[in-house]
Amino acid sequence: MSEITPDLVRHLAGLSRILVTDEEVTHLTQQLSLIVDSVATVKAAVEGDVPATSHPIAMANVFREDVVEPSLTQEQALSGAPDSAQGRFKVNAILGEE
Repeated sequence: MSEITPDLVRHLAGLSRILVTDEEVTHLTQQLSLIVDSVATVKAAVEGDVPATSHPIAMANVFREDVVEPSLTQEQALSGAPDSAQGRFKVNAILGEE
């Protein structure tokens, strides 16, 4: 059982500059106790020789090697554009001219 008390909730609310009613203190005490107990349960479950993981399935590097391949020239890339200027795609402004 966690050590979250109504006095602790009031203290934390005061530090946070949050006004809470007695009813809210009771409700928050129960909720915070449940959260602290849940975290303690998870912590107890993973203590020991369990390695930390970021994914449940072991994964190898899935990236391919970088290989330089021929690509479009600037002129070829701009050939299908509706409008271009100074070697770039030209599009209508979507924001103000600021």
